[in-house]
Amino acid sequence: MRTDGIRRITLDERPELTGSAASWFHKKWGIPEAAYRESMETSLERIAPVPRWFLALDGERIAGGLGVIKNDFHPRKDLTPNICAVYVEEEYRGRGIAGELLELACRTMAEEGIPTLYLLTNHTGFYERYGWEYLCPVIQDGDEEPSRMYRRRTDADGA
Repeated sequence: MRTDGIRRITLDERPELTGSAASWFHKKWGIPEAAYRESMETSLERIAPVPRWFLALDGERIAGGLGVIKNDFHPRKDLTPNICAVYVEEEYRGRGIAGELLELACRTMAEEGIPTLYLLTNHTGFYERYGWEYLCPVIQDGDEEPSRMYRRRTDADGA
């Protein structure tokens, strides 16, 4: 049982947060709010396993979040689906929230029959501690330098 008061949920559990979640992600990443809202609304229709959105809530405040989408703005269409928009508010960092959201996403995607997730980042060392393995360099749309593509099996042991 968690004692930190932070709930880790799928957006499906609180669909009324779609507007505030879309606004929150937009402020963190600069992607148009409408794009987030559209993806979130599609996720709530449950037509397909992806997209899917996850939040960490401190009461009604969004403390962190991430999404699972088909492609996180890169040319490697074979590396899908992708974790995207991972963010935890600064005052909530160091509590394992990002790792728990990543784990929740992996469990949820495993239940949907998705065996592997991919993640594109410039971080080195952070995702490895949560069972992600470096796969290859990938140039994200609009970038000149490659970022790091990671992958992770969605089963419980990460094998």
